Amino acid sequence: MSPDQDPPPFLTTKEVAALLRVKERKVYDLAAEGEIPCRRLTGKLLFPRLELEAWLAGSAASKAEPKTVRPNVVAGSHDPLLDWAIRESGSGLATFFDGSLDGLERVAMAEAIAAGLHVFEPARDDWNRNHVAGKLAGQDVVLVEWAKRQRGFVLQPALAGQVSSLADLSGRRLVQRQATAGSALLLDHLLKQAGLTREDITLLPALARTETEAAASVAAGEADAALGLEAMARQFGLPFVPAIEERFDLIVDRRSWFEAPLQALLAFSRTSAFAEKAQALGGYDISALGAVQWNGA
Repeated sequence: MSPDQDPPPFLTTKEVAALLRVKERKVYDLAAEGEIPCRRLTGKLLFPRLELEAWLAGSAASKAEPKTVRPNVVAGSHDPLLDWAIRESGSGLATFFDGSLDGLERVAMAEAIAAGLHVFEPARDDWNRNHVAGKLAGQDVVLVEWAKRQRGFVLQPALAGQVSSLADLSGRRLVQRQATAGSALLLDHLLKQAGLTREDITLLPALARTETEAAASVAAGEADAALGLEAMARQFGLPFVPAIEERFDLIVDRRSWFEAPLQALLAFSRTSAFAEKAQALGGYDISALGAVQWNGA
């Protein structure tokens, strides 16, 4: 066919086989199963070119991976330093803090671009990685350190000097966290370690869903203690007894990592203002911020 000629309106079986890079027998099978547009004329199969091109385009589109658009939301566990940095950085990120396991689920369901986690894994004496690997295997995500934090018992002023461990809180009123919170999981571990059960303490029925709410409950006299952060004890002027240094990580969608909102947050986390805030809050070690703890996909 010369360059000036229009392409033929129909293709032969041989031409379609060459186009699809399959054997002619496969073309006959596709036609017999109604999988491909064709016409039968004078005992021969002919394939309308325009319909065939549309079929090919539709087939390619159906095989393409749909682009998942994640909302610019940081979910998971509440961290006072992260909460503050998101606001101060001008990143435009929204937050939905309802516990580590909730955040993990939201990242898995593409409902968030990142989530904060502090899930203790006793078998490894470490944090987060097995939960992330088990939930997000095959997803293009990365687990990076945000900070190490001092967690322990935020106390009523009257209990200062009377509490040195969880056992000293037996029978006392303790703030209860939601089941998806890393603190709730850690409490169960610490109780087991101390030879206690939840029946040995009085868990308040109302749930504290953030670190701020937990410490505020103690400050208001509603609870005798909370398994909280040193930073929150300082903010409310309450006694604090350290129990464990935990690692707070961010599980992040890798593509979102390079987009403007998260880049703004990360750039801000390298400023002197951020370092000064971490020091002022207390109980933070940000020396390994950004260190990769696990790589997905």
